[in-house]
Amino acid sequence: MAPRDPSPNRGALLAFGHDPLDWLPGAYVEFARIEGRELSDPARYRRRITGRISEVLRELEKLIRLTIQVATQIAGLEREVRRPDYPARALDQLVRNAVIHRSYESGRPVRVYWYSDRVEILSPGGLYGKVTEEEFNEGATDYRNPLIAEVMENLGFARRVGLGIPTARRTLQDNGNPPPEFAFSPVSVCATVRAKQ
Repeated sequence: MAPRDPSPNRGALLAFGHDPLDWLPGAYVEFARIEGRELSDPARYRRRITGRISEVLRELEKLIRLTIQVATQIAGLEREVRRPDYPARALDQLVRNAVIHRSYESGRPVRVYWYSDRVEILSPGGLYGKVTEEEFNEGATDYRNPLIAEVMENLGFARRVGLGIPTARRTLQDNGNPPPEFAFSPVSVCATVRAKQ
């Protein structure tokens, strides 16, 4: 019988590790609120979000809700109508998807760049397994990190396989945003969400 590898696996490190960055150097999320439409424009703030996966996702949820701007319409209505520029639920789903399906071997973080007209969520690692671009857009999944997906489901951040992208699409449509755009490369997947006009 072959000896077992004594090093902890990614899922255990991310769910329970004291400091996952000790073992997985890129296991964090870089969040930036940029005052403009270009990466070279000034940043209002930047955050490097580290820790256990539950801590990272909860911090991202807070930042998303703090950054969303809500317009209130009162004139001509019996009650006010509040419309966010982005629905939080859609951004939550896309960020969680980036964290679940990312490549941890790349040593690069997930990046959430919030521009004045869009949010870009960049996940290291291209499409995984048998999923093609066409199948991805139809909701197909193949897990690069099945243990991380299971941990996220047990922690309440994911419900069922393949629902994240369809939920984000529907929530954006219901809010009046354009559908999310996806760009694929061998080393990354980028989701772009445009602000509601």
